Amino acid sequence: MKTIITGGAGFIGSNAASRYLRRGDHVIVIDNLCRDGVRKNLEWLQGQGHLEFHELDIRNFDELSRVFREHRDASKVLHLAAQVAVTTSVVDPREDFEINALGAFNVLEAVRAAGMNSPILYSSTNKVYGEMTEVGTEERDGRYAYKALPFGVPENRVLDFHSPYGCSKGAADQYFIDYHRIYGLRTIVFRQSCIYGYRQFGAEDQGWVAWFMIASQLGRPITIYGDGKQVRDILFIDDLLNGYDAAFAAGDGAIGKAYNIGGGVSNVLSLLELVAYIEKRQSRKLPHGYSDWRPGDQKVFVSDIRRAQSELGWSPQISCERGLGLLYDWISENKSMFVEASMVA
Repeated sequence: MKTIITGGAGFIGSNAASRYLRRGDHVIVIDNLCRDGVRKNLEWLQGQGHLEFHELDIRNFDELSRVFREHRDASKVLHLAAQVAVTTSVVDPREDFEINALGAFNVLEAVRAAGMNSPILYSSTNKVYGEMTEVGTEERDGRYAYKALPFGVPENRVLDFHSPYGCSKGAADQYFIDYHRIYGLRTIVFRQSCIYGYRQFGAEDQGWVAWFMIASQLGRPITIYGDGKQVRDILFIDDLLNGYDAAFAAGDGAIGKAYNIGGGVSNVLSLLELVAYIEKRQSRKLPHGYSDWRPGDQKVFVSDIRRAQSELGWSPQISCERGLGLLYDWISENKSMFVEASMVA
């Protein structure tokens, strides 16, 4: 088996690459190594199996096409490379567009030009649904919740791209779906909610679960944007990888479709609840400040994951409590990596 992963040295990509390497796959990782910590992830992957690495930016279509032509016999493709922060997209919308929209287009065209028949899965985002202010939220038990939508947001919800990041990821989301309709590419879209877990070098503007835990253990300042009552359904990395496996195993049943993939209504967490969890683990108060809401920040997002459950036979197996514990312990055991990464940055 041969697997191509763009962004394969990133948080999700390196975990996926490790899983496939340990299964005996020949794994082709494409990454430009621009984010903090990814070089350490790549080093970690060395020696785990048949790894082939290309230091390559997905905006470079000619080089990207060359790699896909060389590996046109790949059994599956994961397109994970992206600019991942809403705040960064607001500061530099052109670069955000070039990486997320043009980069995804380049991947699709590289697959099409190579004549590949393998399934190609795209990691989209819950941001394609926008702020959803018309749905209405209320405060319930110290956190925000939808007034309606008892199962969360379904895939047939009207798309409403908000922020340059939402636009670029949303455009790619729709390109992937349409390339199946028009060209017959075997595409799958995962609209992922908040993924967290091992090897996540979270930052203040992205990967908030990991960032709060890293900052708390390194004594870094923590800022809550908004009032901290906003909630997300969070999903541990191993459950996401199980979702990838389920989608690939579904064959034609998953092709051309979009799935909401998150923790669902059973795995919802607010920022303040995460602070409380860390305080409990550390047996002390966690100093933190507050600042204004950020553009495009939803008060609530909870995925309706029933389509993935019924069509893919997938559902989260790791609870919030267990997943948070696994991540907290891993950061504690690997604290030196985060100190070195911050020194380099």
